[in-house]
Parts: sequence; structure tokens; C-alpha cells
Amino acid sequence: MSPVIQTLADLVRINSVNSSYEGGPGEREIATYVRRFFEQQSIEVWEQEVFPGRPNVLARLPGMNPGRRIVLEAHTDTVSVQGMTIPPFEPTIRDGKMWGRGSCDTKAGLAAMMHAVASLKEQGLTPPCEVLLAAVVDEEFSYRGVVSLCEGLKADAAIVAEPTELRAVIATKGVLRCRIVVQGKAAHSSKPHLGVNAISQMAKVIAALEADQEWLSARQHPLVGSGTCNIGVIRGGVQVNFVPDRCAIEIDRRLLPGERAEDAVMHYRQLLASLPGIQAHIEEPLLLVDEGLDTSADAAVVQVATAVLGELGLNAAPSGVPFGCDASKLSRAGVPSIVFGPGSIDRAHTVDEYVELDQVEQALEFQKRFLLAFT
Repeated sequence: MSPVIQTLADLVRINSVNSSYEGGPGEREIATYVRRFFEQQSIEVWEQEVFPGRPNVLARLPGMNPGRRIVLEAHTDTVSVQGMTIPPFEPTIRDGKMWGRGSCDTKAGLAAMMHAVASLKEQGLTPPCEVLLAAVVDEEFSYRGVVSLCEGLKADAAIVAEPTELRAVIATKGVLRCRIVVQGKAAHSSKPHLGVNAISQMAKVIAALEADQEWLSARQHPLVGSGTCNIGVIRGGVQVNFVPDRCAIEIDRRLLPGERAEDAVMHYRQLLASLPGIQAHIEEPLLLVDEGLDTSADAAVVQVATAVLGELGLNAAPSGVPFGCDASKLSRAGVPSIVFGPGSIDRAHTVDEYVELDQVEQALEFQKRFLLAFT
């Protein structure tokens, strides 16, 4: 195995399931591995505690212009391994792919970034700008790692590792998650006319949300398509012989780049208010708000990335993806950002997650060239 593939195998062997998921130990062990990797390369490295025992790891390579900085960011946590059909922490190579939890999302991207920084140091090359590599925690649950990273951060560009099939992504969807509650009136099931069935009322709310999909579909973004709304959870009733006085659903609304979460909330409040005779409201606080990424194609980070991709004979056209990631938080902190990495999002979080190894090698070459080209 080449050095970058060996590092990827080492990372996959480490169980770094987010500790918010059942059985997850968190990121402590993988943070130690990343820190030691840079210590062995004599590259400045330190930890930034986010949660007890769950630190971000930051490594710095000086540049010719100390006033300019590039951030390479990748998350160290993974989702759960429940239901996997392959050994999650035994990196297996077959047919040019490596299988294992996190191989695609996003330890392959992290390994490529680590070796890009290390290779510049090993070759005695000083990049035009300072390079700050950030291996952060908690992307798969509440984004607290990147939020901590952004506190006081000053940078001129960022590349965030996610599986994009080696495309430069400049637009991602955001997400709004909230709970909608319908209030009814309890009664004995033998006299349902004395109550108000919250489940029946919620059925009308769900029908209205389904009808609203037509409005969502009509609004298209050129890179990511339309917004979506998924009803993922429903809870109501106490027992079968009660008229239920409460029913709640949880929705996942994917926001278009540039769309404000507060506008989406207002839209749903108006929708609920338009339903006659139904007492429904959006519960506060909202479950999750993360607006999308919308980086200009004219931004320097995009221009340099597309030029490097063209040099490598890869698809250089900026693209968009329907998922969200840490890049939107860096963008809101004032750092022009793109998303880039090996592998396909279709393999992330799956029961047999894998990444194509040739893409890992190409990602490494892209990162090295980008760091030397961005001024």
C-alpha cells in the first residue's frame, strides 16, 4: 500500500463512532493518531477541546505570506455501525476499493489532506499561504467541532473533505428540522364525539404538507435542484381506548442555498394557520437549523480548484450536492469554502461502505497542487 492508503487503513481500524450514538466511543483515539502523525513529521500540532475527551486536532504549516491562510478541514467521527454487513473496523481491499466504516465518509479525504501537508514539509516546499489542517469532531451529530474551530478563525479559503467524487462543490443544501404539534381533546373511545382526535387532525396537516411539495418543486436551484420536506417521525395517542389529545411529527426540510431558515419556518406557520379548526404549532426550540453553502463561482478558492482539476484531467465544472456539511459553517464565518473529496455520498453511511482507492490518490495530488497554487 502507498503511504496515504496505509494511513487510510489505520484510520478505518479506529472506532470513532460519534459518542452521541449508541456504543460510540467518540473521537479520542483517532485524534491521538492524527496528532502523532504530525508530531512524527515535525509539524506544529495541537488540540482544541470541544467536549471532554473529544478534541479537534489542528496542524499548521507556515506559508510565505503569513497574512494568508488556507484551511483543510475533515471530520473524524463516523455514524453508527449498526446493521453493517461487513466488518466495520477491518479495512479490506478488493477490486481497487477499501471497505470499512468511515472509509468514504470521510477518512479517505482526511488521509489525503494529512499526506498533502506532510509531503510539502518532507519536500521542503513552503506554500504561498499558511496551511491549517483541522481534524474536527461531531460533524455527524451537531457540528460542534466546526463551530469551535470557527471561533475567531481568520482564513482566505477552506476545502472541506466529503465524498464528492472529486468534484469541486460550491453549493450544498441546508436543513431545518422541527416538531409540529397538534392539540386535540381527550375523551373515552366509546364517545369520540366528545373529544377532538389529534391523530385525525394531524392527518390533515400531513396532507397539507404533501400538497406543499408542489410549491417546493417549483423553486429550483441550478446546482442542487429543489428543496424537499420529509416527515420522518410521528407520535400520538396513549392507548387504543382513548381519543388522543396530542400528536406530533418531526420534519426534515432541506433548504436551498441562500434560503433562510426563518423564512421556511414562517412559511410553515402560515400553512398551519390556514387549516380551519386545527390547533397546530411549530414547537420551540427548533430541532436543528443549518443553512446551505452558496460560494460564488468567481471566488478565488473555486477558481484555483477548477484550474487544478483541469490540470489533472478531472471534471472541473463547479457542482452542487443535496447534503449538508461543515462547509456552510466556515462560509458563514467569512471563509470562502468548497467541498471536495474522494468517494461517493451514495456509499456513505451504508451497510457496506467503501471508497475507490484511485480517487484517494487523485485527491492527494489535488490537495498538494492546490496548496502550491493558491496565493
